[in-house]
This record gives sequence, C-alpha cells and structure tokens, in this order.
Amino acid sequence: MKNVICILVLTLMATITFGQNDKEMTEFDSNFSHTVFFWLKNPDNQADRTAFETSLRKFLDNSGYAKTKFIGTPPRASRDVVDGSFTYSLIVSFDSAESQQAYQDEAPHKLFIADSEKLWSKVIVYDSTGI
Repeated sequence: MKNVICILVLTLMATITFGQNDKEMTEFDSNFSHTVFFWLKNPDNQADRTAFETSLRKFLDNSGYAKTKFIGTPPRASRDVVDGSFTYSLIVSFDSAESQQAYQDEAPHKLFIADSEKLWSKVIVYDSTGI
C-alpha cells in the first residue's frame, strides 16, 4: 500500500511539474531542444505583446516539425541566479537536428520572423541535444 501511495504521489507531482495542458502539445522530445528568449522593444505595450503572441501562436500551430510548444514569460525572480530580463521564452523540441533545421526553413517560421522581428530588440537561442 505504501508503494502505491508513493507511485501516485510521484505521478501527480510529475503531471503537475511536466504536464501539458494545451491540446496541441505533445510529449517533450529529448533528442533536440530549441530554447529562444525574446526581448521586445516595447515590453509594456499591450498591442505589441498581443501582436507578438498572435504571430508566435500562428507560427507554432502551423509548424510541421515543432513538437513541444511552450511559450512563457519570466516569473518574479526569487533568486539572484534567475535571469528575468527577457519578455518571452519559447521552448520547442524536435526528434532530430534535421527536423530542427527543416523548422528553420519552413514557411510558417519565416513568416513569423517577417511579421514579428520589428517588435523585438534582442533574441538569444540555445540549442541542445540530449545526452
């Protein structure tokens, strides 16, 4: 009985921590992770934020390669090591580096850049492959 309770608690914790509520999301693929941080030129401008979010969601909804599609904003920093200077983050996973390259070249990605690049002042990308 103790093992069953332990398993249930761990399952619940994993669901809360790693669960994905959006119907479009799929399981995180650890083969290739693409993490992007955006700094908007006018982060307090609601029209710019809405335009950026709309463009980003449209792109992700139409991407043929992106698996996990996480869009975030920085939480209130609770520790000195947390960098909350960005406006938005994007975490996308792929089954391979080749899929990630195809994502870079696909029309929805290029349209997102064309529509949104005027809104940001800085973008930093971190790509990782699983070990």
